[in-house]
Amino acid sequence: MGKDVIIACDFDSAEKTFAFLDKFTGKKPFVKIGMELYYAEGPSIVKEIKKRGHKIFLDLKLHDIPNTVKKGMAVLSRLDVDMTNLHAAGTKRMMEAAIEGLTRPDGTRPLLIAVTQLTSTDQESMENDLLIKAPIDEVVMHYASCARDAGLDGVVCSPLEAGKVHARCGEGFVTVTPGVRFADGDVGDQKRVMTPAEAKKIGSDYIVVGRPITAADDPVAAYERCCREFID
Repeated sequence: MGKDVIIACDFDSAEKTFAFLDKFTGKKPFVKIGMELYYAEGPSIVKEIKKRGHKIFLDLKLHDIPNTVKKGMAVLSRLDVDMTNLHAAGTKRMMEAAIEGLTRPDGTRPLLIAVTQLTSTDQESMENDLLIKAPIDEVVMHYASCARDAGLDGVVCSPLEAGKVHARCGEGFVTVTPGVRFADGDVGDQKRVMTPAEAKKIGSDYIVVGRPITAADDPVAAYERCCREFID
C-alpha cells in the first residue's frame, strides 16, 4: 500500500471546489469530501469529482444505532468512493453493521476506517467533556483495536499515534492522519499536529491536509511540497 496525500476540500459549494481543483492540470490529487461540501451539494458532487479522475475519501463520520448506520452505508456504497468512515465510539456492533451495509452484492467495498479521537481533542477536554479518564493514547489504542476486531481497514488518528497503532494492530492496518501542518505554518485549531516529513517517519499511510494547501498562495506548489516531504 503506497502512501498518499489527501487534500481536504472543505468548501461550501461546487463552484469553489471546482475552481480549486481546476488548478491541478497534472496529477489528480486524492481529495476528501467532508460534511460541509457534502451537505451543500449532495451525492452529485461526489460523482462529478470522481468523473474528473480523483480518488475520494468521503468523510461523514457516521455514528448512530447499528441498523441506521448499516442502511446509511448501503446508500453510500452506491457512490464510487475509495474510502469512508465512522466513529469508533459507536461500538463494535455498529462497526460490524457498517461493513455489512457498505459491502456491495459483488463483495467489493470502499476502505472503511474509524475515527478514534478527533485531533481537536486533548487530554483535558476528553476528561472534562467526555468523562473519559484514561490517558488519550490508551483510549486511541483501544478504539483502534476495536475497529480492527470489527473488521475495519484502519483508523483516523493523530500522526502522533500512527506508529503505535501499527504496532498494536499490524502494519497493514491503515492510518489516516489529519493534523498535519508545515513546519513554518499555522497549527490552526488542531491540538495534536505534525509535519508531513515527521508523519512519514512515524508511519502514517495517508495524511489529510486542508488549509496549508487550500489557503496557500499557490495550492499546487503546496500540494507538491507535501508530496515531496511525505511520499518521495
